[in-house]
Amino acid sequence: MKAFSYERMQTPADAAAAAARTPGAKFIAGGTNLLDLMKLEIETPTHLLDVNGLDLDRMEETDDGGLRIGALVRNTDLAADRRVRRDYAVLSRALLAGASGQLRNKATTAGNLLQRTRCPYFYDTDQPCNKRHPGSGCAAIGGFNRQHAVIGASDKCIATHPSDMAVAMRALDAVVETVQPDGTTRSIPIADLHRLPGDTPQDETTLVAGELITNVVLPKPLGGQHFYRKVRDRASYAFALVSVAAVVQRDGSGRIALGGVAHKPWRVEAAEAELPGGAKAVTTRLLAGAKTTHENAFKLPLVERTIAAVLVDAGARA
Repeated sequence: MKAFSYERMQTPADAAAAAARTPGAKFIAGGTNLLDLMKLEIETPTHLLDVNGLDLDRMEETDDGGLRIGALVRNTDLAADRRVRRDYAVLSRALLAGASGQLRNKATTAGNLLQRTRCPYFYDTDQPCNKRHPGSGCAAIGGFNRQHAVIGASDKCIATHPSDMAVAMRALDAVVETVQPDGTTRSIPIADLHRLPGDTPQDETTLVAGELITNVVLPKPLGGQHFYRKVRDRASYAFALVSVAAVVQRDGSGRIALGGVAHKPWRVEAAEAELPGGAKAVTTRLLAGAKTTHENAFKLPLVERTIAAVLVDAGARA
């Protein structure tokens, strides 16, 4: 691990301004992803800005009946909150499907959204990776890519986004609130937070340099039945091969978001109109234009079967 300096921040605006004016600065809260990357010298920040002292660890109801979640709310607390379990059960279930209890105790809401890919070639500094070194190439293309993206990828990167929580929040149409280095604030629909790789896979979000997430806002509850199904190689502590976050209403309508298949949580709203027609119709629209390899082509039928299982479960519960 390379040497770095350290500073505790007092306000969100000060943190954003400090990040923008200090070359190589990074925010740190739970550190469950960043510290691992620093040990491997994939991330080499020169200055760490500790944001744990900011007053961003609370949850409060919004005027329109939604829920505002502070960026520093720990995953354990978010999953256990009675309002989340009652009104946003898909989110609670997604959080409990991710990582271990110890990690959830440390990991934060904002950090979960911003975690880096778990592509093994990204973690292997002896391999070319356009995320680590733009222009060096993508070793996953033509390499071992069983876990990689089948939709929305490019010839520069086929990595997937690892977050379970982000998939549920995409299904819920969450909004991310931030503060920018000049002190102004903005609200970003979660659909617009994460980027597809295109020609610049190193640019993973639409945040500007120094921009700090302060809250995530959930709209008023959708009702309906909430599901999160995660298919993985082992029963725990593994990232998704395919995951499905779903909210299904009594009339058969609903929302579907996928994890494990793209560089960002994957949702195609037009596909949700096909829900009454069954899993095959939904999957055809969701994954239109998919591009697979011989190692990850199994993900397409796996998505269909996982959605089918959710719809069967929804029918049984209804």
